Parts: sequence; C-alpha cells; structure tokens
Amino acid sequence: MRVISGSARGTTLHSIDEISTRPTLDRVKESLFNIIQNQIEDSIILDLFAGSGAIGIEFLSRGAQKAYFCDKSQKAVDMIEKNLDKTKLRDKAIIFNTDYINCISRINSTEFDIIFLDPPYKETFSIEAIKKINEKKLLKKGGIIIIETDEPERDIKEIEKIDIDYKIYDLRKYGRASLIFLK
Repeated sequence: MRVISGSARGTTLHSIDEISTRPTLDRVKESLFNIIQNQIEDSIILDLFAGSGAIGIEFLSRGAQKAYFCDKSQKAVDMIEKNLDKTKLRDKAIIFNTDYINCISRINSTEFDIIFLDPPYKETFSIEAIKKINEKKLLKKGGIIIIETDEPERDIKEIEKIDIDYKIYDLRKYGRASLIFLK
C-alpha cells in the first residue's frame, strides 16, 4: 500500500495484517481520486473507519487542508499515527480513537467537504453514519459523501429509504468493491 500522488507520493504505508481490516485497493483508490481530483485542494476531510489511514493520507498528500481520522481499534490508530509521521502530514490530522457514532457526536463546529465511509463489509454502519452526519449537518453545501461497499444495491436501497438532505449521484464498481457518491 502506497501514497499514489502529491507531497508524499510513493511513500509505502504500514498496514494492519488482520482480517477485520481491508485496505482500499490501489486501483479503486486511484479511480476515486481521479473522479474527485478538483474537489481536494484546501478541503476538510472526514475518514470514518479509517483503518491504516491510507485514504485520509492520500487526501492530505494531494492538498487537503485537514483530515479527521476515526477508528475504534487502537491498533488502527497506532498505524494511522505511524503513517502520518512517515508522510510528515501529522500536523494536518486530527485522530479519534472511538466508534463512528461517538466520533460524529464529538465533532461540533466542523463542516466537511468530503466524508469517506469505509465500514467493514457486510455491515450497514454507513447508513447509520449518514443519518447522524445529516442530523448534525456535518457536510458543507456542495460537499460529497463517498461510501466504499461490497453490497451497493443493498446500501442504495437503504439510503433511498431514509430522509436525508443528500442524493446519490454516481456509482462505480471495481470487482467486489463499489463506490457510492452522494451530494
């Protein structure tokens, strides 16, 4: 796993060797950043279910102003810290070692340009997270939410059932992984 572009380009990141974490494949990551490249500069990012922090670090490397990382695993948080130190991006990061609901509840005065949700596959945490994000008005006007999932049809059906201010505007499939984009 490596940083694809920007100030930390080429840096190999530490990863967590556990079945409970699943890093975003480089080809999915590269495609994601090609799609949203014009929205990254000076943005404020929330990377929920951050794992090793690779997605948030990629945002920072490409010019994001600040990234908030959240993971409930202490091992994951330790890895995020190591990777931020390795890429020299630590000063642009805020890290929460808690579950996603508590993290969303603790963020009060920040509005995000981009929120990336990558919960464990087979879980529907992203739906609950979107509800809470909407409730707390954490997404800036014109901002986007991106969900990485292995069951896009299930997630889309669930998203369409809830009363939120966001609409699905794109879906991309990459083998098992899919990205759902909401505005």
